Amino acid sequence: MSNKIIFRETYIEKVKPFINVNLIKVFVGQRRVGKSYLLKMTKVFIQSQEPKSNYIYIDKEQYEFDFINNYHDLIKYIDEKYIKGIANYVFIDEIQDVLDFEKALRHFQNKETIDIYCTGSNAQMLSGDLSSTLSGRYIKIEVNALSYNEFLKFHELEDTDEALQKYLKWGGLPFIKNLLKDDSVIFDYLKNIVSTIIYKDILYRYKIRNVDFFDSLLLFIASNTGNLITAKKISDYLKSQNIDISTKVVLNYTDYLQNAFLIDKIKRIDISSKKIFLINNKYFFGDWGLRNALIGMSNFSVPDILENVVYSHLKRSGYQVSIGVLKELEIDFVAQKEGKIIYVQVAYLIVDNKVKEREFGNLLKIKDNYPKYVVSLDPVSISAYKGIKHIHLRDFLKLTI
Repeated sequence: MSNKIIFRETYIEKVKPFINVNLIKVFVGQRRVGKSYLLKMTKVFIQSQEPKSNYIYIDKEQYEFDFINNYHDLIKYIDEKYIKGIANYVFIDEIQDVLDFEKALRHFQNKETIDIYCTGSNAQMLSGDLSSTLSGRYIKIEVNALSYNEFLKFHELEDTDEALQKYLKWGGLPFIKNLLKDDSVIFDYLKNIVSTIIYKDILYRYKIRNVDFFDSLLLFIASNTGNLITAKKISDYLKSQNIDISTKVVLNYTDYLQNAFLIDKIKRIDISSKKIFLINNKYFFGDWGLRNALIGMSNFSVPDILENVVYSHLKRSGYQVSIGVLKELEIDFVAQKEGKIIYVQVAYLIVDNKVKEREFGNLLKIKDNYPKYVVSLDPVSISAYKGIKHIHLRDFLKLTI
């Protein structure tokens, strides 16, 4: 196994403006998505610039740090390692495992010679724990699964159809680069990741004992990735499996899955009125490789995950993503960022004029001049159709948008 650091330049560029700025840097995201890797990468980068500074690294998943249970323990340990008169950089991995950790962060933030970086695997620590104690005094950097370009770099692959197929099948968790490139080995690893997330970030955190329910809930969402879903529809399905769960409980539990960054809920927006619909949402996985492992290799189908892959690229590019509604029509994605909007339709193949009319025709009904794309796996792209760009998935995933 190689210990070589492969720099994810996108994240280094996000971190750079905040180095030595009096803000807590919080890297958030799903477990095993690369937060620890990013934390180490940040440490390596800063050390290359400031080799004589003091570096304190705490990994709460390692046995040697088991004694740090609460904020008192954390303060005591950092105080012991702290060196006066020089810059001190503190890195804390999985900080949510320290009780009342935000009190320690607030304590150290008042020291000018300490710069703090930490990771967390639960969104609630930002909306609750941190926001109430450190309001306006931290910066969140969300870490996502590998982009297609990063996947090629990590796995030392050329940009080919075969490489794309691996990306679609395995997803983008960084550690896969260290595994035997065998579907069964990789899927076993991914299944274990799902189990860890469910146990540590959901069942343990929220004191839930119904493991079978979560297995059924996740399998339903995985099997319906990209489909419009309501909480009632999930509840009805579970009842058909002899699991009697109310709609309210379903909503709570899907929130827990989102807090663990396992899934994202995408709402629908009326393109004309900008009204946001509160029901009939779509769910996508933070890493679709986990979704594929859940449903099993025998049920894997490329068309079923194309929307998830495109959604993830849009999100990774910094867009707020919604499902577009235009009267009775659906636009797969309406992506907005800093006043910019792009519209995207996703299709497996443009096999005939009927499919062409549906994918391009829906976009033509949007009466504005923002960029519009149809993304597919067609080997030969259709030339621009009335201003709408047809682009192969491989090219779209490499696009800076």
